[in-house]
Amino acid sequence: MFSQTVEYALRAVVYLAEQVDARTTQQIAVVTKVPAAYLAKVLQNLSRFEVVRSQRGLHGGFSLGKSATELTIWEVVQAVEPIRRIRECPLELESHRTKLCALHRKLDDALAEIERTFRDCTIADILAVPFSDTPDCSFPFVEEPAREGRISLK
Repeated sequence: MFSQTVEYALRAVVYLAEQVDARTTQQIAVVTKVPAAYLAKVLQNLSRFEVVRSQRGLHGGFSLGKSATELTIWEVVQAVEPIRRIRECPLELESHRTKLCALHRKLDDALAEIERTFRDCTIADILAVPFSDTPDCSFPFVEEPAREGRISLK
């Protein structure tokens, strides 16, 4: 349901949320296993919507545009590939102009639930879920000395 672009954006943002200093596109790409050229475009979109902040210079790179406790999954998704609710019949049927049919109403209800869930979940909420010994996905978690003994991203 969600594109690889959304996945890449979320990976980058979660990674940046655990970093103290800015990270370069190349550093983010290596850890998140996202092609650097594509990641650069994703980060530009995230920057345009102030999800991330870019800094030039010697210690430049990308960092979060606001705190992980304030930044929601919804904001990240909307910055790269907005979820569009169904407001009128996608088939442009005259009989459905004022009211969605049962199918499109149900689809819009599902989109509304996704929107609610994403608006209610911050990046900090994602980071607060403890990791098991085996990661749930193939995302490259690397052991390193981290805050409070967490397994974090390098």
